Amino acid sequence: MSDMLNELEAVIHDRKHNPSEASYTAQLFAKGVNKIAQKVGEEATEVIVAALGQGRDQQIAELSDLFYHTLVLMAQLNITLNDVRAELERRHR
Repeated sequence: MSDMLNELEAVIHDRKHNPSEASYTAQLFAKGVNKIAQKVGEEATEVIVAALGQGRDQQIAELSDLFYHTLVLMAQLNITLNDVRAELERRHR
């Protein structure tokens, strides 16, 4: 999973620095941090709804959407997966 998250992070960074009108990710970056943060909130709500009353497939789909939008927000804020890993490791010690 870590490899996939690293690959997705790289694609997101590429869309940020080489935007294309056809890219949903680039469109999010163009709308700015407020819109990206709003999307993270919407996806978090959808995760909660799925967890409380939907099946496993929908729960996985919604969690995947939340991961993706969180990675976009992280890129917008110049926070990397390595930054988050380091914080989690610090907390674990």
